[in-house]
Amino acid sequence: MANYWLVKSEPFKYSWDDLVEEVEGVWDGVRNHTAKLNLRAMEVGDQSFFYHSREGLEIVGICEVSVAGILDPTDETGKWAAVKFKPVRKFDNPVTLKQIKAEPRLAECELVRLSRLSVAKIRPDEWELICEMAEG
Repeated sequence: MANYWLVKSEPFKYSWDDLVEEVEGVWDGVRNHTAKLNLRAMEVGDQSFFYHSREGLEIVGICEVSVAGILDPTDETGKWAAVKFKPVRKFDNPVTLKQIKAEPRLAECELVRLSRLSVAKIRPDEWELICEMAEG
């Protein structure tokens, strides 16, 4: 069974469009222990929401883990994890943080509960609901 995730990036540093342009991007530079454990738990084929933080504050699309279990190439200590993602699809209707916080069924979502976490686990019911919200 596939797992679902949410990864955050500030669009001025690395945006959805950057991932699309690269075709396959390395998710590196994460320096939080919980986020590191989430990266290590990812498997090829797992899907993730791509969230623009700071600017936009919205889920803009879905990407898929293409390579799992790699060391972060930006880390000289070898302690931090990374994965590679490929874009799957961009949402026609991005789902905003405001919409997510307004939905009572998403109150326990890690995006809401652990707002500073840059790599979060998403439960299957949360995944389905957010995808429905993106449909408009």
